[in-house]
Order: sequence, then C-alpha cells, then structure tokens
Amino acid sequence: MDILAERISDSELEVMKLLWKAGEPVTSTVIREQLQSSMGWEATTIKTLISRLVHKEVISQEKRKVFYYRPLISEREYNAWATSRLINKLYKGSAAALVAALVDSQGLSDGDIDELRALFKVED
Repeated sequence: MDILAERISDSELEVMKLLWKAGEPVTSTVIREQLQSSMGWEATTIKTLISRLVHKEVISQEKRKVFYYRPLISEREYNAWATSRLINKLYKGSAAALVAALVDSQGLSDGDIDELRALFKVED
C-alpha cells in the first residue's frame, strides 16, 4: 500500500476523491465534466491523470459501451496511509505529538476533544 499511495500525485488524488465519492464505476465523461467544473482542468489533462492512475494500478477500467473507472484502493486505506506518513514525517512516529500540536495550536474544538475522550475511554 505504501508504494501505491506514495505514487499518487495531488492532482491524481482529485480523480480518486471523485471516484470514492461516486461509490460506483463512472465514465471518463463524468470524471471530465466534474473536474472541468470544479478544477478548471482541460480534457487532455484529465485524460492523462486517468491514464496514469490506470497504469499505476490504483484504478481499474472496464470496457462496456464506453470505459468505466473505479478505485482499487479505498479512501479509508489511503487516509490511513496518509495519516501514518504525516505522523512519521512530522512527529517522529508519535501520534500523541500530533494531538499535542493540534491542542497547542487550538486546532481541536471542544467537540473534537470530547470525541477523542470517548474514543479512548476504557470500560472496566
């Protein structure tokens, strides 16, 4: 997973987000229309991004009347990898240091803190 996720560029990640959100295989036309609207990208750029992701084997293409695309890694898998990479890169592998930085920078709301407390609450 590390190798696959690391090879996904920020632009390619926009295609992945669209596919994850769709929840079903989508055509290149749908991908193109949505990314042209939201990102302002040219059709050729979007076609290149799709081709790269297929080549990297993180999305698949299926030929019906037209090509349909779907992700081969889940958003959850990608997010877990990205979070782990962030913690390792910036906080020397310490999730506690990440949380401390969020608290220090006031990046956590009271609701966030309550949710974290509930996650870590151990019942006897």
